[in-house]
Amino acid sequence: MVSIGSTPPFLDGYAGAGATFSSPGPLERPVKTTLVITKQCNLACRLCYGDCNEQAPRAELSMPEWRKAIDDLAANGVIWLYIEGGEPFVREGFVDLLAENARRMFLMVRTNATLIDQSLARRLKEIDVGIVLVDVWGATAQTHDALTGIPGSFGRSVRGIRNLVEAGIETQMLFILNRVNVHELQPYAQLAASLGVRTIGILRLYPLGRVKREWSVLSLSLNEMTRALDGLTAPSSVRVMQSWHPRNANCCWQMSAIDPFGQSIGCAYLREYVDFGNVTQMPFIETWNHPLAKQLRAGHVERSCKPCASTQGSHGGCRSTAYAFHGRFDAPDPFDLELNDGVDLTALPRSR
Repeated sequence: MVSIGSTPPFLDGYAGAGATFSSPGPLERPVKTTLVITKQCNLACRLCYGDCNEQAPRAELSMPEWRKAIDDLAANGVIWLYIEGGEPFVREGFVDLLAENARRMFLMVRTNATLIDQSLARRLKEIDVGIVLVDVWGATAQTHDALTGIPGSFGRSVRGIRNLVEAGIETQMLFILNRVNVHELQPYAQLAASLGVRTIGILRLYPLGRVKREWSVLSLSLNEMTRALDGLTAPSSVRVMQSWHPRNANCCWQMSAIDPFGQSIGCAYLREYVDFGNVTQMPFIETWNHPLAKQLRAGHVERSCKPCASTQGSHGGCRSTAYAFHGRFDAPDPFDLELNDGVDLTALPRSR
């Protein structure tokens, strides 16, 4: 979920349409790590992948434990942290954690921005947070609030975005495309431009958390998604990133992620499907070298999409979605036009 202009094209699969990808080959260390720093949130989104605010099976990592984990990541060459939740800013001490690590790692934070007032925005600028990505689920309060479950959340998120842009922080807006908000895709791009946001991310649904339980209500067919994307004309000031063919990179080869309880999960979108070990009980690099993690990084899949491979180094697309629909990590990603093979994306297999 990163900007085309702000990040290397091999990170997260958003290279420009004319880009040609050249893989650097197998990595001995991850380039970047996602920290799912909490399951706590001040919203109740229908689009929540983490079942936030549901009773957790155990305590989340404490801030001292997160500090120790980040130290281990830094010692193993990680230079990029992408931090999400839940809502990271509900965690006490989170801003201090950012300040402590900004000098040694590039920091990205994904948030709903409802808690970002002018003072906090200025503090994030002082800390030198690189990019803040804000989840906004529609172009209107009616649509956004219907998806967050909290009246007034749209207005608070928009104010947070204004505060971030005013503070001079690179701010991006993220839109998870679904049946509730697809009609607002064009005005969404225009909203971003009016707020001074230069990059928007149009993202697919992933079969996780609450989304999985509402899949039949929220999901669109591949043809419906394709028509919506093809019909979008972004303002000249706004760059669009997306997670569909031919920009649907399988980023397992360079990614790593840690969930709120310390489990190494490879990617936040794999949180329900893999467990490579707990970083409080073993060195992080041992979890990186877990046999399944190495298999996913190798990119050995049944079929690849040539356009995706040439622009993104993708080998078959997203492994999470492939597993959810086919039950195999080496299966094709059905969100890819060349690899769909007639899979109905509005019907998620119950066994997953």
